[in-house]
Amino acid sequence: MLTSLYTAITGMNANGTWLSVIGDNVANMNTVGFKSSRVSFGDVLAGVVGSLQVGRGVLISGISPLFTQGSFETTSSALDLSIDGDSFFIVNESGARYYTRAGQFSIDKDGYIVNPDGLILQGYLADSSGSITGTLGDLQIGGSQSLANATTDATIKLNLDSTADIQTSAFTLDGNGDGVDDDPANYNFSNTITVYDSQGGDHQITLYFVKTDVNTWDVHYVYTDPDDSSLLVDAGTQELTFNTSGGLIDDNSGTSISFDFGSAVSSPQDITFDYGTGTAESGSGVDGTTQYASDFGVLLISQDGYPAGNLRNVSISEDGVITGVFTNGQTRSIGQIALAKFSAPDKLSKLGRNLYAESFDSGQPIVGMANTAGLGRVLSNSLELSNVDLAEEFVKMISAQRGFQANSRIITTTDELLQELVNLKR
Repeated sequence: MLTSLYTAITGMNANGTWLSVIGDNVANMNTVGFKSSRVSFGDVLAGVVGSLQVGRGVLISGISPLFTQGSFETTSSALDLSIDGDSFFIVNESGARYYTRAGQFSIDKDGYIVNPDGLILQGYLADSSGSITGTLGDLQIGGSQSLANATTDATIKLNLDSTADIQTSAFTLDGNGDGVDDDPANYNFSNTITVYDSQGGDHQITLYFVKTDVNTWDVHYVYTDPDDSSLLVDAGTQELTFNTSGGLIDDNSGTSISFDFGSAVSSPQDITFDYGTGTAESGSGVDGTTQYASDFGVLLISQDGYPAGNLRNVSISEDGVITGVFTNGQTRSIGQIALAKFSAPDKLSKLGRNLYAESFDSGQPIVGMANTAGLGRVLSNSLELSNVDLAEEFVKMISAQRGFQANSRIITTTDELLQELVNLKR
């Protein structure tokens, strides 16, 4: 009879622990990335009385997290991340790696992507050209810069008016005859293009189009003298020839034009000007510059140079690639978020602060790029909410409460029976 007292105590202890787990779940119902836990009960080894086996109570055989997918909440920050799938973010604290489902990240004073506790998000680093490397380390995006790129190629599409007069006088930079090259003359049309030197400095190049024959034009490339801003320099001439249908025969783009933008930058700087694919190059002759009997008009001007730029914004794709948008209009990959997957995630060690640590029973992590090899995909501007089901937790709370009450009733009943035994002596 006395064993029933101790059996009831095991029941009270087990149900009390269950209530503690339920309380922890309910308390964290608004914790980002939280995974609710469940309790597993087991009976205590039974005693043998004759041929009868009598149980000795209950014990908690395990408390394990449930890694079911939580709901997603849309946010305004690109660094609010969630994982759709069975994976974890990897964070670093003083050389120790931990794992989390909570994706509330921001940038610290040193430019690293960190969680609210200052742990640094891990990922694959990118080189200066934006190529993702295989090196896993701390993701740092603050201070990223897009390096300047000197112009080497320019593309121009326009129409030259075939009815324009042929220039009988040679093109000159001294149009007013004062001996100073500051007044271009004897041309039909002009247009300006901006190019960049090796340091990202911009320079205005004026293109002067001179009709030299019925279907032949010369293009003069004029810019300001770097040593004397009051003077102009003619960098060179490029000949354009057209057929009788107005199509381009040859733009002679195989020969680049050399510019001298000063001793402070790389000089000379060779730039190729492409006006389209002429028939001499087995092209149609009408995919770029044409010569029709209509007004002069520029259809397209583009070039491949740009100045240096600072990071303005970032975007993160589903495969975890972090793309930086820079003030010079360029975009470049600056890293890729790494994810980890475990064979037995429910055996991970809970550390608090939404962190888990690898254990012997969880197995080693499988680390890789998001959205590959069974790893989840990364969702930006999104947070994974707790997977706690409040209604289910309240039902379990009632069950735990009744279980505790029932076991306490066993103790009072056993006490009454013992009291009756004591009273037999009277």
